[in-house]
This record gives sequence, C-alpha cells and structure tokens, in this order.
Amino acid sequence: MKTLRSLALLALLATPLAAQTATTETWVADPAHSETTFKIRHLVSKVSGRFRDFNADINLNRANPVASSVNFTIQAASIDTGNGSRDEHLRSADFFDAAKFPTITFRSTSVAAKSKNSFDVTGDLTMHGVTKRITLPVTFLGFMKDPRGNDRGGFEIDTTLNRKDWGILWNRALDEGGALLGDDVEVQIALEVARKPATPPAAK
Repeated sequence: MKTLRSLALLALLATPLAAQTATTETWVADPAHSETTFKIRHLVSKVSGRFRDFNADINLNRANPVASSVNFTIQAASIDTGNGSRDEHLRSADFFDAAKFPTITFRSTSVAAKSKNSFDVTGDLTMHGVTKRITLPVTFLGFMKDPRGNDRGGFEIDTTLNRKDWGILWNRALDEGGALLGDDVEVQIALEVARKPATPPAAK
C-alpha cells in the first residue's frame, strides 16, 4: 500500500509539469520592430536590401522549446534595395518572378537545441516555385514585458543561401572574366515577437 501511495503522489506531482510541457503559445512578429535583410556580391562590393512585408507565426513551447514550430511568409514584391529600377528587375522573371510566385515561405518540421539559447530549426523553404529543406541557426534573445505589460520575445537568424538552389539563375558574364553577381546571399532576420492572448472558449 505504501508503494502504491508513493506512486500516486509522484503522478500527482508530475501532472502540472506534464501540462506545462504540453502548453504552446501563439506568438506573432511585430513588423515595426523586426526586419528581413540580405546582401549579395555585385562586382567587388556588396548590395544590401530588405523585404518590407513579412509575417511570422510561432507556436512556442517555453518549457520544451524543441516542441515549438514556426511559419514564416515573405511577400516577394516587397523587396527594397533603395533603387526603383533594380527592384523592378528583381521582381521580374529574371529573379523572383513575384507575379508568378508571390510568396517566399518557410515551414518548420523540427527544432533541435544546440544550447540554452541556440537552436537549429529545420524546415521547407519555398522560393521561386522551388522547395528545399534547410536548417536555420536561430538565436533566442530572451523574453521581456513591454511598457504595457505585454509579453515580447526576440530571435535572430544569420545564414547564407545559394540562390541557384531555388532556380534564380540570372547573371551577366564580365569581359575580364567572372560574373556580375555572386551566387551566395547572406540573410539576416531579426524578429521581435508578441504573444497573442489566448482565445476564450466559445459561450455555450
């Protein structure tokens, strides 16, 4: 009997922890305090740009981060390099073909912890009509309350993608050899996210 009572007590103590571990919260990107930027080689220098229209939906499990997931969507036509004619070229069929492929999406499939604040997030990146599975290095920057008492969190991603893997091939050969543009694109994403309040149960 004593053994049974001990087992029952352990089960009761474990229940709150199990419930906490299973709890996920919905967080969304705050676009006013987030950015998606990139750099690519042009001749001997680098040109930088950004996408101005994007959103992230994160199902976050604070007690068990590897049980979290993320969906990230970029509107390809929102590309901005500070040069109107260049941006129109980037939206054209030579590059992103934004009219045909209006969105760039990332859908996570797994999360692996490298350390307390460092994670490998694996998922499917779809761009220019091509889907490739990649792993993104994600740094967690912590949680804070904003001045209104709302929960905020921060994440950073710094990675390099080869544009040819997604069929973005346009380039121009140079008379002296080499090409006008590089193939590797440096991508930096800085996200400040806000926790969405839980939806109250519908009235019966």
